[in-house]
Amino acid sequence: MSNLSEDIHTPVAIVGAGACGLTAALALHRQGIDCVVLERDAVPAGSTALSSGFVPAPSTRIQKNAKVQDSPELFAQDIQNKAHGQAAPALVKAYSEAIGPAMDALEQHHHIPWQLLDQFLYPGHSVHRMHAVPEKTGEGLMTRLRAAADAAGVVVLTQAQVTALNADASGLVSSLSYTQPNGSSGHLRCDAVILACNGFGGNSGMVKQHLPAMKDAQYAGHVGNDGSAVAWGLQLGAELADMGAYQGHGSWAIPQGSLISWALMMEGGIQINRFGARFHDETQGYSEAAVQVLNQPNGVAWNVFDNQLLQFAQDFPDFVAAQAAGAVKSAANAESLSAIVGCPVMGLEKTMAEVNRLADANKLSDANKLSDANKLSDAQASSGSLENSVKDAWGRTFKRRLEAPFHTIKVTGALFHTQGGLNINAQCQVLKPNGHTLPNLYAAGGAARGVSGAEVWGYLSGNGLLSAIAGGHIAAQAVAHNLLEKTR
Repeated sequence: MSNLSEDIHTPVAIVGAGACGLTAALALHRQGIDCVVLERDAVPAGSTALSSGFVPAPSTRIQKNAKVQDSPELFAQDIQNKAHGQAAPALVKAYSEAIGPAMDALEQHHHIPWQLLDQFLYPGHSVHRMHAVPEKTGEGLMTRLRAAADAAGVVVLTQAQVTALNADASGLVSSLSYTQPNGSSGHLRCDAVILACNGFGGNSGMVKQHLPAMKDAQYAGHVGNDGSAVAWGLQLGAELADMGAYQGHGSWAIPQGSLISWALMMEGGIQINRFGARFHDETQGYSEAAVQVLNQPNGVAWNVFDNQLLQFAQDFPDFVAAQAAGAVKSAANAESLSAIVGCPVMGLEKTMAEVNRLADANKLSDANKLSDANKLSDAQASSGSLENSVKDAWGRTFKRRLEAPFHTIKVTGALFHTQGGLNINAQCQVLKPNGHTLPNLYAAGGAARGVSGAEVWGYLSGNGLLSAIAGGHIAAQAVAHNLLEKTR
């Protein structure tokens, strides 16, 4: 993208050109504040490009046009419900309020064409609030953000790996040091720094220390997530928070090494182990499902679905690519499916029969309640239906049968990105253990604590890109405010 001479000055230096860094850069551009984004890779991609690219946001223009009733307060409630009340309250409030305006600004000023995904609900969300670009991939989102940054004239210095934050005794950062592939090094003087760079999922030592359940899991995140932001913060006296939180995924296709959308599970798919048995409520969340899958023999499970779900899944480009790579195996009946999985046919038949029994019971129950439901509001009818549903041993409700022919994908549990990091306040300012802020250091996205509490089960679908885009937007607003205050 751009080249810089050594030892120049910029008002704001942003480390990392993923969704967080580019959102922050574009927000600063709209306020007339120059910045330089330093990116270690030749083409900015980061964790965003490896994600589904789905962003949860309430009260956006597109959500309102779809007549979806939502609010930042409802979103905040969903976040805390998933995190069992352990997510940082100030950040939950800040992110749930900021994400809608951030998304609308990207659409209005930078022509990011958001679409509302209203075919299914991801686990933990009360309403349809998941947004995506038309490509429905993280790479598609990054391509559009890069184009927006280019159009705005944002300076992005690629293949520039930051090696140090240079600060005085108070923690005031005066410059960044970086190296490039040709062996040259540079220094960028600045008035403020936004760390939008990484978590620590690619640092095996830190994973073993903070996330022992994932120490042997496949890492499906970006190699740049090496924990450097945490290390720089600690050197400056910063506090860490929620270091046990992370986003795992229980549907990483092997040996293809690709993500299989959890929408399959939400719409009626199941996971079985080598015995042909289910082992958890697949609708609780894909993050905690990673641990459930890894606890099965050899850390392997099989996603099982039917023709109707196959057709549904083919609307997702990532699934289509995995299918083209040979991840999907098909079977005419349970016996053929058991041969693919390598499980006892009797165990598999028992599992499928139980799923269909539950689905039939709920279908009959819904039919019997139809006349009563007509007397209630839609919300009351829906709530009553869920409360009175017939559930399995783990609490899952099945609404549809699985009918032969069947399809299956061999999967394992994977670590995608961490949700703990530098402690920040609602303005994304990095905090010391005494609660005071470091003078001019801001962090968001993977570099900072998220809103998933302290455990894997606290991750609400989309929390990663929520923290990236809302956090980048907030950090830019706070930096702009503080820089302008100093000039008055």
